[in-house]
Amino acid sequence: MLVVLLTTCLITLLSVACHYNALTRLSTFLQGRSGNMRRWVGISVLAILLVHILEVTLFAVAYRILEGTGDYGKLIGALDHDLSDYWYFSFVAYTSLGFGDITPTAELRLMTALETLTGLILIAWSASFLFMQMNRFWEQDGGKS
Repeated sequence: MLVVLLTTCLITLLSVACHYNALTRLSTFLQGRSGNMRRWVGISVLAILLVHILEVTLFAVAYRILEGTGDYGKLIGALDHDLSDYWYFSFVAYTSLGFGDITPTAELRLMTALETLTGLILIAWSASFLFMQMNRFWEQDGGKS
């Protein structure tokens, strides 16, 4: 259990650090931008989606490594145990969709629950960031864009 908890904490910290750095850099990049504000909002959305994909990938790799040892649980259900299955499961957990076609067992259940909590927080953070940027763009643009 300790290995899964420490791995999950490490992946969570890496995800938060990636997210923080991405939003900070994006905010700096967007400062003073002018022109078509829709373009900058679109670029912001795409950049944030890429960061979320990176974070999901971190968790997917951790699932693969932990399941490969056989000591911490398995993912059971409709999967072939290739990286795309772990990536799909991680997306489902991160976004809290919870389809149920793949289910974690043993200690991997804890990692899945913490990934979902992490995903919810980071998705909310992204939404808040985009809301703040859009407000700033609309104030600069006078609501024209």
